[in-house]
Amino acid sequence: MTKVNLEEPNTAKIPQEAFDWYDEYAHGDIDRRTFLRRLAGVAGAGITLATLSTALTPNYALAEQVSFNDDQITATYEKFASPDGYGEGQGYFVTPKNVEGNLPVVLVIHENRGLNPYIKDVARRLAKAGFIAFAPDILYTLGGYPGNDDQGKVMQKSLDKDKVEQDFIAAAKFLKAHPLSTGKLGAVGFCFGGYIVNMLAATIPDTLDAGVPFYGTPAKESLRKNIKAPLLIQLAELDKRVNAYWPEYEADLKKYQVDYQMFLYEKANHGFHNDSTARYAPTMAELAWERSIDFFSKHLITS
Repeated sequence: MTKVNLEEPNTAKIPQEAFDWYDEYAHGDIDRRTFLRRLAGVAGAGITLATLSTALTPNYALAEQVSFNDDQITATYEKFASPDGYGEGQGYFVTPKNVEGNLPVVLVIHENRGLNPYIKDVARRLAKAGFIAFAPDILYTLGGYPGNDDQGKVMQKSLDKDKVEQDFIAAAKFLKAHPLSTGKLGAVGFCFGGYIVNMLAATIPDTLDAGVPFYGTPAKESLRKNIKAPLLIQLAELDKRVNAYWPEYEADLKKYQVDYQMFLYEKANHGFHNDSTARYAPTMAELAWERSIDFFSKHLITS
């Protein structure tokens, strides 16, 4: 385990409880009314309820590091078959421009709210780094990401978990076999998407070549023996919910001799890579992303 301690902008006015409650709210453990009631209880001392709520709620105008019309990439949508899932899926497909020959491919897996603007931007960042990126929207059969996270969470929660997993398995196989692919497949995911990366590594070990789960829970214990792909695991120190799984997961990774490395980012919250809320930790997010790109370069290009 490597612990990362870097200077970050001061968010001391937002109490840690507020970040923890947002995590509970974002994962359906409490409803919006309870979340706001709790925030009201800690508002004051220079920070209002409105300020707290605004800081913790995604503002996707902040989450565009690469423009959708950047002249170095091409962004479109592609469909894929998923006979064991919901029949058909669709994702955001981004390629670098002016590159001859095939390229390694990376599946980008969203959080528990569908394909929001932040995840689409992550796909564009990968294309700028020289990879083909594909970000499926698990809400496609319900009409797609609805434009706000609250509705997206409700929609995603209504889906059958087994079919959802089959859709992402189908997306991974579709991407690996894509005519533009070299046949080397990576996957990066955030929160729910981090779980899906771990699940793919354990479920389709001969398909995935490298995985980067950001603050994701592990695959079922019975499946972990199947993992073959190297994993770069990114965790946040203050993320008690996900980190509680780490000791047993690490024990299994060691037991089954998986090539893995875990970085724990000090004083960072769950979601620290997401640049649309106050949980964002810019220095650590940039470092984690640099490590992700280096990891994919090593395992998808040079290996």
